[in-house]
Amino acid sequence: MKVLLIKDVKSLGKIGEIKEVKDGYGKNFLIAKGFAKHATDEVIKEWEEEQARIKAQEEKLKAELTQIAQKLEDKKVIIKHKIGNNGSLFGAITKDEIANALLDQHKIEIDKKHIELKNKIKATGNYEIDVKLGFGIHGIINLEVEGL
Repeated sequence: MKVLLIKDVKSLGKIGEIKEVKDGYGKNFLIAKGFAKHATDEVIKEWEEEQARIKAQEEKLKAELTQIAQKLEDKKVIIKHKIGNNGSLFGAITKDEIANALLDQHKIEIDKKHIELKNKIKATGNYEIDVKLGFGIHGIINLEVEGL
């Protein structure tokens, strides 16, 4: 019996491979547990179409993320924060504040989880903040922290 693996199966193969297995193993374990489908021409064709559709969606998403990364490099985000007597900020600038300021000032929405702060921002000045957008695409936010 030929099966198309829809999940990785240890010691048998990886997702998307077509394998020849014994009937009992194929029907009673692989297909019953949702690890594989019977490899008919229709199932294989559907699988290939779905993989092509997924790849096209990924390419579209990569293009959008690249466009966002390019927009970020042209923009400057300004955050005004309360300053103490010694010249340092009360608290630190958070990822959430950066994401909200970017949305308010430039209408670019980025999840705060994608923002990478190497060190806490506790002083006024200019900073370059790395943003990991996914698929290996990085952007840089030019951040200026001003005191109130």
